[in-house]
Amino acid sequence: MTARHDHGNTPAAWTAVTIVFIGSVVGGVGLTQDSPVGFGAGLAVMAMGAVIGKLMQMMGFGRQRA
Repeated sequence: MTARHDHGNTPAAWTAVTIVFIGSVVGGVGLTQDSPVGFGAGLAVMAMGAVIGKLMQMMGFGRQRA
């Protein structure tokens, strides 16, 4: 049995990870600066990254099922 190991190298995965990373940086800066707004903005950006990644996967930019 051969297994396919692409490790999620798709445009949808890269986009989602990049957006979530940016959100975590924003949230981390907000947390260290004692800014609830900055922390909340970071959480919102991370949630948007997950949604955008899923939408891109549904549009065909994710891993194709065999």
